[in-house]
Amino acid sequence: MPRLFVAVWPPDSVVEDLAQLPRQAAPGVSWTKAHRLHITLRFLGECDQDEVLGALTSSSFPNARVTLGPTPQRLGRGVLMLPAEGVDELAASVGEATRFIGDPLPDHPFVGHMTVARFRRRQPSADWPQLNDTFDVSQISLVESTPWGEYADVATFPLR
Repeated sequence: MPRLFVAVWPPDSVVEDLAQLPRQAAPGVSWTKAHRLHITLRFLGECDQDEVLGALTSSSFPNARVTLGPTPQRLGRGVLMLPAEGVDELAASVGEATRFIGDPLPDHPFVGHMTVARFRRRQPSADWPQLNDTFDVSQISLVESTPWGEYADVATFPLR
């Protein structure tokens, strides 16, 4: 079974802005490649793709306006992320549409974010200028995480 998640892909202009920021090379730090930058609305894990497609196709999702930033923050033990404000309602509606599919819904509140790096020991320096990239979300994507670590869109769903 494929490993799936529902995500928002940022526009190319935002990806270009983020790709130009300094990324300190350090042992145990893996910076997210530009083509993989996204906001996860719901991680589903290994599940039936047709079941997810049916649930997302038969649902409608609210419009969203994302604001990224202003500064990178630590999330959990090994993630450096940019906060993504404005997607909570969208994530909740995706969760509701897929609540009986794949991995159970998390038992903690949703934290809208874009992962910019993962690290094992010491958090990398992201001494970046304040960011305030804002964009409108026009669609969400069902994405497959391939065994070789790439992401592939399975389908896209327009917002109302």
